Amino acid sequence: MKKIDLRILGIESSCDETAAAVVENGRVIESSVIASQVDLHAQFGGVYPELASREHVKAVYATVNEALQQAHMKLGDLDGIAVTRGPGLAGSLVVGVNLAKGLALSAELPIVGVNHLEGHLYSAWLYQSGSKPTPEPKFPLVALLVSGGHTELVLMRDHLQYQMLGGTSDDAAGEAFDKVARLLELAYPGGPSIQKAAMQGNPRAFNFPKARLSEPWNFSFSGLKTAVLRTVEEFKSAHKTVPTADIAASFQAAVVGALFEKTIAAAREFEVREIIVAGGVSANKALREAFRSQTEFRVHIPHISLCTDNAAMIAAAGYRHFVAGETSSLDFDVQANLSLAASA
Repeated sequence: MKKIDLRILGIESSCDETAAAVVENGRVIESSVIASQVDLHAQFGGVYPELASREHVKAVYATVNEALQQAHMKLGDLDGIAVTRGPGLAGSLVVGVNLAKGLALSAELPIVGVNHLEGHLYSAWLYQSGSKPTPEPKFPLVALLVSGGHTELVLMRDHLQYQMLGGTSDDAAGEAFDKVARLLELAYPGGPSIQKAAMQGNPRAFNFPKARLSEPWNFSFSGLKTAVLRTVEEFKSAHKTVPTADIAASFQAAVVGALFEKTIAAAREFEVREIIVAGGVSANKALREAFRSQTEFRVHIPHISLCTDNAAMIAAAGYRHFVAGETSSLDFDVQANLSLAASA
């Protein structure tokens, strides 16, 4: 695949982050702007879809303009536009896609609809303009995608080649963090709250279970969540103080253990060279430390700022499609349940 110089505008609006970024050659972040709705949705304990789409409408134009200004570019300086087409909330996705189409039409730029999940994968290739380039991941590799809506193991033998090894049969890891945080009466989003509480707790205080599944690369966190629920109820029924820190630490250890062990096992089974860990949950300190403590495989984990939803990763993935000669027509639609396999 021949490398060519391309400056791509990325637009992301799949959930509750309105984001825009300019990335050069799929790696160098010239600008990255994110308008977060976290504080707005915290009152609901999760993302309220209709409210999210309305906030995207309010923020998307200003976000794109700011990204262009920070990169010291105009639309005419760009070589293409990449936008998230799915998976995600349909109403939110439409906002970003419609703006991207309008910009592409007005500036006569090629456009490509990108899978949000492959965006997370390509966040591992990114680094800030003016900083030292990070090592590029080498194929074949196994990628662990962990976020609020997804927990998947993916085998990549080359760019844009995705073989799904396994996924979650129930709650995604991030979803489990949010639900357990509610059980422990911790703030939304659950990931950061659990991590903060766990810092004061004993990860061996409770021996929470790990699911045993017939499919070796699949995950399940519903049993773990139920075990936490029963533990909390036992303390409350006995009129005892719930040991929030110890439960949080033990729960986090169980999740990290399951994610780490299966990823390393898959890397060995498929004889890969390296590992990528990406998605919102990859910001978790315990998970990052687990992977960095092993020396068998080189592990690529994006900078904390690139773990959660952002547009730089969409631009990075879009670059790979443009280099491969893949573009989208202006009549493409959003796909709320788009799978990664469909983007291969």
